[in-house]
Amino acid sequence: MKIITLFILPLIILISCKNIAQKTDQNDTWEKAQWIGLEKIEDSLIVVPGIHGFKRILKNKYTKRSTVPLFRKVFKVDKTIDKATINISGLGHYELYINGNKVGDRFLSPGWSYYDKHVLYNTFDITAFLKNGENTLGAIVGNGFYNVNNERYRKLVIAYGYPKLIFNIRIKYTDGSIKNIVSDEQCKVSPSPITYSSIFGGEDYDATLEQKGWSKTEFDDSKWKNSIFINDSTSILIPEKDFPLKVMQEFKVQAISKSKTGKTIYDFGQNASGIISIKVKGNKGAQVRILPDELINEDGNVTQRSGGGPYEFNYTLKGEGIEEWQPRFTYYGFRYAEVEVIEPKDAKKKTEVLELKLLHTRNSSPTVGSFSCSDTLFNQFFELINWGIKSNMASVATDCPHREKLGWLEQTYLIGPSIHYNFDIHALYSKIVDDMMDSQLENGLVPDIAPEYVAFTKGFRDSPEWGSASVIIPWQLYQWYGDEKVIKKAYPMMKSYVDYLQTKLQNNMLTHGLGDWFDLGPNEPGEAQLTPKAVTATSIYYYDLQIITKIAEMMGYKEDLEKYKSLSENIKDAFLKEFYNHKAGIISTGSQTAYAMSLYTGLIPDADKEKVFNNLVNSIKNNDYALTSGDIGYHFLVRVLSENGRSDILYKMNNRSDRPGYGYQLKKGATSLTESWSALTHVSNNHMMLGHLMEWFYTGLGGIYQDKNSIAYEEIIIAPKPVGDMKWVKCSFDSPKGIISSQWIIKENSFNLNVEVPENSVAKIIIPENFKKTSYKILDLNSQNIIDVKITDGVFKITPGKYEIIAK
Repeated sequence: MKIITLFILPLIILISCKNIAQKTDQNDTWEKAQWIGLEKIEDSLIVVPGIHGFKRILKNKYTKRSTVPLFRKVFKVDKTIDKATINISGLGHYELYINGNKVGDRFLSPGWSYYDKHVLYNTFDITAFLKNGENTLGAIVGNGFYNVNNERYRKLVIAYGYPKLIFNIRIKYTDGSIKNIVSDEQCKVSPSPITYSSIFGGEDYDATLEQKGWSKTEFDDSKWKNSIFINDSTSILIPEKDFPLKVMQEFKVQAISKSKTGKTIYDFGQNASGIISIKVKGNKGAQVRILPDELINEDGNVTQRSGGGPYEFNYTLKGEGIEEWQPRFTYYGFRYAEVEVIEPKDAKKKTEVLELKLLHTRNSSPTVGSFSCSDTLFNQFFELINWGIKSNMASVATDCPHREKLGWLEQTYLIGPSIHYNFDIHALYSKIVDDMMDSQLENGLVPDIAPEYVAFTKGFRDSPEWGSASVIIPWQLYQWYGDEKVIKKAYPMMKSYVDYLQTKLQNNMLTHGLGDWFDLGPNEPGEAQLTPKAVTATSIYYYDLQIITKIAEMMGYKEDLEKYKSLSENIKDAFLKEFYNHKAGIISTGSQTAYAMSLYTGLIPDADKEKVFNNLVNSIKNNDYALTSGDIGYHFLVRVLSENGRSDILYKMNNRSDRPGYGYQLKKGATSLTESWSALTHVSNNHMMLGHLMEWFYTGLGGIYQDKNSIAYEEIIIAPKPVGDMKWVKCSFDSPKGIISSQWIIKENSFNLNVEVPENSVAKIIIPENFKKTSYKILDLNSQNIIDVKITDGVFKITPGKYEIIAK
């Protein structure tokens, strides 16, 4: 076995050794800590890479449940402590206790990664948890994506091994001496009351198996086994830098009903990622069976059709007063819960469910944006999209919080601009870059999902619109946060991927992949219907080449610069020859996606852009302003219309509920963004991939964005775009430079705009076209002085501060 430890101090030190994780520096990150467990998986049961959960070859294989173990170690503190810290990791996830007290409020910690190469660990200051004399560390370790067996619902079956733990406590005493307490064979281990745990199938807990006080020093562990060494890993341990998952919000039951078949259904009122929390009182051995679901059918029943089933939360009572429980190592996306109490045969009283809650779990990245407006419908759109985003911010950006939970990559860069206005995703997206680097194949392919736990086939593994996240996300992180390090770190991956795509060219075009996924065509949504795959694949590849050319120039890679410039010119020529009707200004099939992608990525000659753009607008008008673009195209459609002064078109396309779109979803009862424009009930009803209008709330209605060549919001533009009968908008964004705000209201014949510009930035204000009058008043709200600035056609610049601008 090899455990390779990566510890970042002033230098990166990489040490490989046999069986133990050696010191990395004076901080002794791991000392002599070893991976330990209750049991070691048989070689015949290892399943790496994973197998798609619906493969026929699975049959009844890989059904063995791993034991979810409890660990404990007693140690002595015999001097005055200056500081005590612990480095710890558990695969798949762990919870840590010191002297019976839980350490931290993390959920599913550490985050999941590509375990073939990297395992994340966490560090805690535990000084306040320790006391003089004997102390006890306790830990419980669950499966996560480290082990998914072939039972209940599963998107994939995978088994790296059974749950295991590694830790090192480092105690620094006031006299300067150091003591390390590590995971080794002296740790005791025992099965926990968790009898089943799966990231895809749910969790079962038998309270009759509880061992009271198991993580306290006075507990008698004489019947526990000594742990065994688990020498099966060559992965590198690295510190987790992303914000952890946590319970972020609680939802109480809004209604309890009986279905037509007599089932008891709880309604929490919101479709969200999370787990349940239950208070119950009753008979020992009674079981509370809970089936969560995001929808109920016409009979009022839970079916788990859209989210994948069976998925269950099962709690067996110990029969001692009021009992409370919540799952530890799984989560689901749901609004409803079917609750059934199964009494033991000798029950003499009734078991009662006293309280049930939905605990919303997600990545705890800080909220940095806010938006509201005078239009109730658009406020509802904001919440609808935001719940799709929040429910899919985990250790990766998931596609849905129930049936897959996988890091499908196309949505990351397409809706990333929207998300970054709402949340600080610097850490999350940096981890996504690491996951892509780890998952990249030797031939350069970046698969559609990262981490790639299972290799799907055809376009579900190799689609240019998905893999291009490996080029676009590092560039976005540089643009949003000024992160040059991620560009340098990711450049080999980016270069390898664009070179891989070059090998797939046919007549200088790409023709493979999934295309504009879930566009609105005549058939059931899925792979592209309205736009040839070659249009989207070649467009995004051309866009990749524009980005890598800029980076190559920025980093002084002259050979790469010339290579990719020449390649992009050849691709552009081939695309125009194949898909562009120069005389008519029509792109391919004339779909919304074909027009928008070719315009935004720069494939259309400058002299023709206006003609092509007008054709796009006319095609939308002629189709009754109906949405037709899908997962890939809608992002570009929003941007092209907004950036070319046609927010009015976006408003008309979305200010309705009679055609598939956001309003249609609300009309069908959605509380989070759905996978399909039509809110189909057999596919996910908690997705974020179509939420691109969120960006327009900030950049269009609020008018906040950065100038074309600006990095990390050094040069801001505030250009609100009033549309329809909206009377006011309030919008703010806590950028890397500080808070940028835009609040406007229309009063009779005046446009009143309040703005805030952070330090180390400069802002260009652009007054809406309808209010570019000759009379302007600009008030510095800090000094209360009217300031004089040069205004040209309603455009002027201001320095950091708070201002009120009135145009009459």
